[in-house]
Amino acid sequence: MNKRVITLGEIMLRLSTPGFARFTQAESFKALYAGSEANVAASLSHFGVSAAHVTRFPDNDLGKAATQTLKRYGVDTQYIVYGPERMGIYFLENGSMQRASRIVYDRFDSAFAHIKPGMIHWENVLKGADWFHWTGITPAISQGAADVCREAIQAARKLNITISGDINYRRNLWQYGKTARDIMPELIASTQVIIAGITDMENCVGVTGNTFEAACESFKKAYPATTKISTTVRDSVSSSHNKLTGLLWNGKALLQSREYDMTHIVDRVGGGDAYMAGLIYGILSGKSDSDSLEFATAASVLKHSIEGDVNIVTTDEVEQLVKGENVGKLLR
Repeated sequence: MNKRVITLGEIMLRLSTPGFARFTQAESFKALYAGSEANVAASLSHFGVSAAHVTRFPDNDLGKAATQTLKRYGVDTQYIVYGPERMGIYFLENGSMQRASRIVYDRFDSAFAHIKPGMIHWENVLKGADWFHWTGITPAISQGAADVCREAIQAARKLNITISGDINYRRNLWQYGKTARDIMPELIASTQVIIAGITDMENCVGVTGNTFEAACESFKKAYPATTKISTTVRDSVSSSHNKLTGLLWNGKALLQSREYDMTHIVDRVGGGDAYMAGLIYGILSGKSDSDSLEFATAASVLKHSIEGDVNIVTTDEVEQLVKGENVGKLLR
């Protein structure tokens, strides 16, 4: 596909306990590098889309290792900048059965938190791009990160590039003196494709509704640039057994995907990012709203079978799941 997507966001070192061990049992951790927006870029790269990720890493071996990880996934890293601060970390304890998974963050004062306006030359970065993607995590990290996100959105709007935002409200991240409602409305006002549930809408812009469709209608009135709003509905039977459905409101109707019953989850982290990447791919490839929704949901489902944050699957594998072909078979 001759399309190009740019993403912006922090990447952290992920340290996970072996197997299903608890933090208090762990004597070692498995190290990976991942971040919500970078997960989207990596997934799109596996779908054959040209994807570049913009971030700020520490200028040390951890920053170099994270950069190399992105390169291995096929992500363009030429716009990454470096600084003297640290790499953010998150620790993962995988749940099982009725025991929930747990994440502990250690990201204060990271290199990305010190990103500032002017560090990224956005018109150069976005030249020739078709899509820019951000999430609500970035403006929650620091005032500088919020300002850089605003810079990127303004540049993308000037160049008539489609903008998507996964609102992804994280209450505990807003610690630098501003709230989501102080920052998010301006960013959302220029964003066409939104990923958000009712709670996200309420916390970020004060929009709510008795149903998802009603909330979307109110959201559209407040933010007329919005063309599509999507979310997933997850029924958590246990840590290992979830059911997943996708919803997409396109301004005219509320569409719903088929429901998937995921009975033996390997790793659910990154499932939302896989969904976002699937939706972007569907729209960029000219699929109908219904087909884009089915593709996005199937992509998210497959991510739950893969260890790590990144959805390492091809478009053929996603399409086969949508069609119900080769499901669980041994392919030779």
